[in-house]
Amino acid sequence: MSPLTPNPALEDPLAGVGEEWMAGRTALVTGAGQNGDLPGVGYAIARLLAAHGARVAVLDRSAEAADRTVARIRAAGGVAIPLVADVTDDVACERAIAEVIDRFGALDTLVNNVASGDRAGIFEVTPERFEELIDINLKSAWHITRHAVPVLPRGSAIVNISSVGVRARGPGMPYCVAKAGIENFTEGAATTLGPQGIRVNCVEVGAIWGAFAAANMDESMREPRRQSTTLKTEGSAWDIAHATLFLLSDRARWITGQILAVDGGPPSYFPPGPPITSVPKSIPATV
Repeated sequence: MSPLTPNPALEDPLAGVGEEWMAGRTALVTGAGQNGDLPGVGYAIARLLAAHGARVAVLDRSAEAADRTVARIRAAGGVAIPLVADVTDDVACERAIAEVIDRFGALDTLVNNVASGDRAGIFEVTPERFEELIDINLKSAWHITRHAVPVLPRGSAIVNISSVGVRARGPGMPYCVAKAGIENFTEGAATTLGPQGIRVNCVEVGAIWGAFAAANMDESMREPRRQSTTLKTEGSAWDIAHATLFLLSDRARWITGQILAVDGGPPSYFPPGPPITSVPKSIPATV
C-alpha cells in the first residue's frame, strides 16, 4: 500500500484553515511519525502546524514513520523534513536541534509529544522498566527542551503533551507519574523562561481514540470511554492538535504556565439536567 493511500482518519476533519496562524514559524514536533491507520497526537500536530504555514521538523525514532508524515505534509503543499533521534539520549537531542537549525536556519516552536506506556502498576514493573518510562515520558522533554532553549528567540512557544491520567485516583502507573512530572516541568519552565519571552504550556490528552489508545487497549473500550465524558462524544488526535495550535500561536501570546485539559469534559457523577425545550424568558432586573 502506498504511504499516501487515502484514509479519512489521517486527514483533519476541520481542514480548510483560511488564515494561517503559524506562517513564518519553524516547528519541531517529537514523536510525530505516522504509524498505522489511526493518527497519533504528534502526527496530527505536525500536519496541522504545516497546514497553518509552519515549516515542520518531524522527529521520530523510526525513519519510516517520520518519512510517512513528511510525505503527507508535502503532498498537501506544506514544508517538512524528517529527523531520526532517540529523545531519551541527550546527545541525540543536541544533534536534532542542531540539524533543525542547519536545515531551516531557525527554531521558534517546540512540541514535546513523545510518550510510551502500558497499564502496569507502579509496583508491578521492574526498576529498569520504571526508569525507562520516566526517561521516555518525562526526561525526553527535558533533554530536547534544554538544547532548544539557547536557540529559541523571544516570542517562541513550547507545548508539552500530558494526560488526564495524572488526575486519576489510581491504581498508580509509572506513565501517570511521569506525566505528572511533565506538568510540573511545564509550570517551572514557564516561570524560568518567561523573562526571555518564551511561553510554555501543556495539553492534557483525554480519552481520545487514536494510535496510542489502539495500541494499548481493546476497541471494546471505546464506548465506555466515550460515555465517561461530559459531552458523551469521542475525541481524536485532531482535537488535541487544534488545542496545541492555539497555545503555540500568537493568539495565546499572553498565556503561559497553563495546563489545558482536552477531554470532552470531566466525568459526570450526577443525573443529567432536564432537556432544553425552549428559551427561557428574560427576568427583569430589580433595583
